[in-house]
Amino acid sequence: MLLVAIIIVLSLYPLENPPLGDVPYIDKWTHVCMYGGLCLILWIEYLRIHQAINPWRTFVGAILLPLLLSGAMELLQEYATVNRSGDWADMIANSIGVILAALLGYLVFPRWMKQKN
Repeated sequence: MLLVAIIIVLSLYPLENPPLGDVPYIDKWTHVCMYGGLCLILWIEYLRIHQAINPWRTFVGAILLPLLLSGAMELLQEYATVNRSGDWADMIANSIGVILAALLGYLVFPRWMKQKN
């Protein structure tokens, strides 16, 4: 919940001169990391509590909900702020972060967590 709150605040906070603004595509990398990090935390917590993966629950909780949050933030940036704008490229970067984290969560983390136990 804390990470969701941080994402909401950062998405709506007015940025005049963002740090590292001269780094190419830093904004897109930030989106990939924010939503990938959120999705990774959701996967880790799910796998920590459950023995088996329920595909429907993980799809809804760790993929669909972060994507819906992403879309909502882009719409809020476009229609509820005066100094931010919604961007399809940001939505794509958010989706890439979620998809990469979901692949890790589904393919890598279950094996790693079994070996750790």
